[in-house]
Amino acid sequence: MSDVPGIVITGGSGRMGQMLIKSVLASDTCKLAGVLEREGHDWVGQDVGVAMGGAAVGVSVSDNVADTFSGAQAVIDFTAPAATVAFAELAAKAGLVHVIGTTGLTDDDIAALNATAEKGVIVRAGNMSLGVNLLTLLTKKVAAALDEDFDIEVIEAHHHHKVDAPSGTALMLGEAAAEGRGVDLKDVSDSGRDGITGARKRGDIGFSAIRGGDIVGEHDVLFAAAGERIKLTHIATDRTIFARGALKAAIWGQGKPAGSYNMLDVLGLSDE
Repeated sequence: MSDVPGIVITGGSGRMGQMLIKSVLASDTCKLAGVLEREGHDWVGQDVGVAMGGAAVGVSVSDNVADTFSGAQAVIDFTAPAATVAFAELAAKAGLVHVIGTTGLTDDDIAALNATAEKGVIVRAGNMSLGVNLLTLLTKKVAAALDEDFDIEVIEAHHHHKVDAPSGTALMLGEAAAEGRGVDLKDVSDSGRDGITGARKRGDIGFSAIRGGDIVGEHDVLFAAAGERIKLTHIATDRTIFARGALKAAIWGQGKPAGSYNMLDVLGLSDE
């Protein structure tokens, strides 16, 4: 295991953080180099295996980012926008591949990450699964083939703990649809409808968000015209698909030149 990349997991106590830790520990293609939590968290100083309710694994949870990044080769980050932007600068300085699954990023956050990518490797995606990234390609192709007689609506459903809407995946699909039509999503986005909103504007790309129960993630892209509808669908039933994709991205990024990449790059589909 000494010659495989060491990976740091941020936000280790979270639902996704724990899934990532378990996936790294079970992998023979990478090793767990560190786990980060915020200052003052109960897990800090504990062996992460014990903190998760199991046996010790020899890795203690830390709140010292610089020390934890030292000696690692990658960091997988599903946290919050402000934390992710801060981690990016430190990861680039330490020479780590920074895999970002954080959602809710603003335009300013993305601009900051793109600037950091000039000196480090960043792999960022609203969704790390193979199926969703194939859905993204299909969405772009279908949007390019159909004119504005077809309304486009991205419908997403997630568990009731999710704090942002539309989801990062929904926005990724909306961007793909906009790119297929040759428009800027910011100019045609239609979300958060409530009350008397008026008729739908021709050419808009709409978003509808559902929150409930323990839904892992469901995404539909609906193309609706008079007399016919086309629906592209992806349903996630197991959160491990995101962890597997993130690990693949962390390993793929080793040795890559500085830049901003996405999962289509990782999967070799970016030129499709």
